[in-house]
Amino acid sequence: MYRRTSRYEQQRSQQAARNRAQRLAKDAKRLAAATSEPAQDYPQPLPDLRMRITIERFDFGHVTHVLEGYKTRRVDLLRWVADGAPMATCGLSKALALLRKATPRVMSDRAL
Repeated sequence: MYRRTSRYEQQRSQQAARNRAQRLAKDAKRLAAATSEPAQDYPQPLPDLRMRITIERFDFGHVTHVLEGYKTRRVDLLRWVADGAPMATCGLSKALALLRKATPRVMSDRAL
């Protein structure tokens, strides 16, 4: 082990004192901010029915479909029900992709 010089020991103790003063100032600032602001309330509980999408199609007569997204244990997933029948448990973008794939394409007037 190398011997520490008195100059090195002095620098080390000065740095330790500076670090201690910085830590105390930071703690004092944090405590002052915590006492000045009131405590935040918990967010409102999510409702069971979080989202409803109504689709009206006029291609072959008036047809209405209702997609409902219900709450699950995870915040980013919904349990989707389409016209009363369970569809999937997924996020919004995946549900819209399933909807897009389930709807038939209609030919334009120019293609006929």
